[in-house]
Amino acid sequence: MADGGGASVNRPRVARAHPIVQSFAGILDHRLERARDAPLVVAFSGGGDSLALLLLARLWAGQNARRLIAVTVDHGLQAASAPWARWCRRRTQALGLEHLTLAWGGERPSSGLAAAARAARHGLLADAARGLGAGVILMGHTADDCLEAAEMRARGSRVPTPREWAPSPVWPQGRGIFVLRPLLGARRAELRAFLTMRGESWIEDPANADQAHSRSRARRALAGGDGEPAAQSERPDARRLMAALREEPGGELSLAAQALDDAQGPASRAFVSAAVVCASGGDRPPRGEALDRLMRTLALRRDFVTNLGGARVQSQDGVVRFAREAGDMKREGVAAQSAPVGGERVWDGRFALQARVSGMSVRPLDGVALRLCPGERSALSKASPAARRALPAVVDAGGRVTCPILAVDRRVQARSLIVPRMAAALGVVQTEAAIGRVAEDRRGAYMQGSRGEKASR
Repeated sequence: MADGGGASVNRPRVARAHPIVQSFAGILDHRLERARDAPLVVAFSGGGDSLALLLLARLWAGQNARRLIAVTVDHGLQAASAPWARWCRRRTQALGLEHLTLAWGGERPSSGLAAAARAARHGLLADAARGLGAGVILMGHTADDCLEAAEMRARGSRVPTPREWAPSPVWPQGRGIFVLRPLLGARRAELRAFLTMRGESWIEDPANADQAHSRSRARRALAGGDGEPAAQSERPDARRLMAALREEPGGELSLAAQALDDAQGPASRAFVSAAVVCASGGDRPPRGEALDRLMRTLALRRDFVTNLGGARVQSQDGVVRFAREAGDMKREGVAAQSAPVGGERVWDGRFALQARVSGMSVRPLDGVALRLCPGERSALSKASPAARRALPAVVDAGGRVTCPILAVDRRVQARSLIVPRMAAALGVVQTEAAIGRVAEDRRGAYMQGSRGEKASR
């Protein structure tokens, strides 16, 4: 492996007419904003895929006045991980770009190490993106990664297929952060041929050939094949379901049962799964047999109440409702937390709170609702009984109780994360331009299609 520092001076320039360059630029033109102040984060490991990503992103950013920051995550799982991170820093700096190295600290699990490392990487990248003011992280997954994921699932794994544009998979760290994978249409061999043409060198991780890893076994099984990954299409029913969705005063989600019946099976299933995890504030949507049972029960169009994944699901009088299960909160031990001044506190995965004065704490409203002022108690009565107990209560240093979700409290700024998270999970937010607008008004701009978003620039 050659050192990247200063070694790029005499290398051939990227040919702008190269098919990979054109495809890459087209995807970024569609998804991202030109001349936006927010930087773009590039996940850079030093491998061939991520090096190609960095070089292509640098070309696009230079043409569109976007700031680019390469971020390397040092998992500490290889003896050479620290030298690799230093190589990434030198190579990035030689390209005239900013670089940040993040280390995965803490204990390593005795099993499921690959999944834990993947979650840690996404968490570190999301935290870094938020700290830098970025809303999009570029990652270098390729068509081969999609094929390998399908092979791994055929062998019993639950690894998902990478998507071109998707919300960060970690919650709540990844709130408002999206991952863009613009190389999913390229094969790994194509990218290495592209790099070789430029005289580039890159890191080869020996773990990629270690047959102890399921991905390495899948890679070996696919070696020499010319298969193509299945096309990833958007579900138009997702927009119609989101249009039918309402967020009630207590953070409860509701929609007509007929809307689920009218949607195609995969779309309604994805919607219900997302509604459960978003209403509950959890980090893992329900899947498998538990979700199958719920879908079968909903299809019967009978009145019922059940609990799944920390959410209370109720079907009554032709309306399906999803709310946080207050009893589940108690079992989980959701307790009082401080609300730091200036810092955002995500409470129970559903609401973002930011205190403007010191001495504030947040806790479940259950047990202190009678201490609300008359106006807030009146507002509380408009929320369903199922949702009331699970709302956040803010307690000041003098013991005064308020619920900023129900009424304006100048001392605490509060916003619901539930509907924006739903829109992101269902693929309704399709461009960088839509991210902020969804977060601001909770229901507005994500109902527009990509053409409307682009025309509004």
